[in-house]
Amino acid sequence: MTEHEAFFPATGMPDRDWWSALWPDPEGTLRALGITPDMTVLDLCCGDGWFTGPLAGLVGGRCYALDIDQEMLAKAREEATRTGAQLAGWIEGDARDLPALLPEKVDFVLVANTFHGVPDQSALATAVAAILKPGGSFAIVNWHAKPREETPVLGEPRGPRTEMRMTPEQTRAVVEPAGFELDKLVELPPFHYGAVFRLQD
Repeated sequence: MTEHEAFFPATGMPDRDWWSALWPDPEGTLRALGITPDMTVLDLCCGDGWFTGPLAGLVGGRCYALDIDQEMLAKAREEATRTGAQLAGWIEGDARDLPALLPEKVDFVLVANTFHGVPDQSALATAVAAILKPGGSFAIVNWHAKPREETPVLGEPRGPRTEMRMTPEQTRAVVEPAGFELDKLVELPPFHYGAVFRLQD
């Protein structure tokens, strides 16, 4: 069992074939969430980096990537190198320690396909609030709370266990007490939504 698997129980990293089936246009997804070229961003729990390179390209390199798993971070770096993406920094560490790990505050934090498996979601939301600029955004891309057998990718049921999935309302209940308010919900077909929160003044 890798450190990633221990930290995020029952959360596996998919292969790239079904990443591309789910997310054929990662930059388009990022734009739909509200990320713009003038932002400084953090790809939090970046995993193997499916969104990291496109995110860095969108913001002209003003992008940090963080993951607790050294192997996943290495894969993300390899993918960024392959695509020619430049990043402001690669950070290995526990996301709950963000204030001590990130060298500057950012405009936007993205967590994709991971939040459901975080053992202390409230602590993570609080850590994100601490490293956002005033009015900054925190986007969580989650699987819809459908039975796993109803979310097939390439012919096989995919995604986290049914009981781990979170509705937008459940996500709000965890995140908003950290000082956020829901800005918008974005449908990300076929099986995801993006909950974009804004840090309150």
